[in-house]
Amino acid sequence: MIRRVLGMHPIKRLGWVTLTCLLVLALAVIWDNWGDLLVTHQDAPHATGKATEMQVEQGRYLAIAGNCMACHTARGGTPLAGGRRIDTPFGGVYSSNLTPDPETGLGRWRAQDFWQAMHRGRSKDGRLLAPAFPYNHTSVITRGDSDAIFAWLSSLPPVVQAQPAHTLVWPVGTQPALAVWRSLFFEPSPFQADKAQSAEWNRGAYLVQGLGHCAACHSPRNALGASGTVSDLSGGLMPVVNWYAPDLTSDAESGLASTPLPEIVRLLRNGASTTAQTSGPMGEVVQHSLQHLNQADLQAMAVYLQSRAHTVPQKAPAAPIPARISLQVATQGAKIYERQCLQCHGEQGEGVNTAPGEVAYPALAGNRAVLLKDPTNLVQLVLYGGYGPATEGHPRPFGMPPAVLELDDRDIAAVLTHLRSRWGNQASEVTPLQVNRIRAAQGH
Repeated sequence: MIRRVLGMHPIKRLGWVTLTCLLVLALAVIWDNWGDLLVTHQDAPHATGKATEMQVEQGRYLAIAGNCMACHTARGGTPLAGGRRIDTPFGGVYSSNLTPDPETGLGRWRAQDFWQAMHRGRSKDGRLLAPAFPYNHTSVITRGDSDAIFAWLSSLPPVVQAQPAHTLVWPVGTQPALAVWRSLFFEPSPFQADKAQSAEWNRGAYLVQGLGHCAACHSPRNALGASGTVSDLSGGLMPVVNWYAPDLTSDAESGLASTPLPEIVRLLRNGASTTAQTSGPMGEVVQHSLQHLNQADLQAMAVYLQSRAHTVPQKAPAAPIPARISLQVATQGAKIYERQCLQCHGEQGEGVNTAPGEVAYPALAGNRAVLLKDPTNLVQLVLYGGYGPATEGHPRPFGMPPAVLELDDRDIAAVLTHLRSRWGNQASEVTPLQVNRIRAAQGH
């Protein structure tokens, strides 16, 4: 056969070589995604018996830590019965039914099937799941925790609700395309404890990298929608929802390195601390997940996150370079701030506290969110309002009303430029074009 190929015309020989390479690559992709099915798997010993009350309760807690309900509950629907549309840059994905209904849910699944979905992103029938389900993060979860979550889901009342068909653009949603994508960007990442770190640090790393799936938002995504590794917390723009998730490894963006641990825990639990407040997607995470975690786990997460953050060594102070802002923009921004913002945020951007340590309206002077290089979150807050989560420790958060119908792009750009260049703030000007792009993107 080799002699026949070598004796061919060069063009035919090139065709044979190309075809052979493509066949080898196809076989490699098939093996990468389904090859483990040739290996006999056995359920873990603790997964073969009837689930105990303790295991079921553990599973309930872990499912809350993973915020499963947020994606697997349609708006106004039965909790965890699926059917919620999750928009992606490539179309819509609908979440699956996690209740134990035998026809439309997990009623016919075994603990091993659920483990395969969590660990390998593959359904009971071998079908590859769309990466809107963050299986790179769920692959971090231990077998014991996976079995506990499955035990709790199996204890729920079954709900009949079929999963709608995805509306991904062709060929993105096809099994061959998913297989190639996974071979390029997915590898199961079982948690490996760092022996050089404390048990508390490792618990925090496990929660942040696995159930918390923090890097799903706090890492950049490439053109094919792949995020960084499960430990990549370098920040990035969240697709479709168009919020910027700050770089958690940078103290300038997150403040994690310089904030006392109790304040980080307080922010995770209450959605507000003396130095920061949550809103947007992070507010929802606090609302539905973090506020329900125990103190030890929140402390562990804070320890891990703080260890990942770093401060940039300060250079010798240089004379500040005044921002080049036109008189018209400066005047317009000052007038809008006085009319719309001053009453809550103060004449000098000092904010308002209702009590010592209780922030009603955050200070804008020196505010990290105000000084972010990417102004996306500021534009979102002005357009659609800012509302923190209602939690036990912060039951009545103050909010900011939306101005989407009241202010046009030039107004918003001017007022944001005003507060980014006053009271010692030194950040770039916000342009009407930037505001228009963010407004248009949110409209889609």
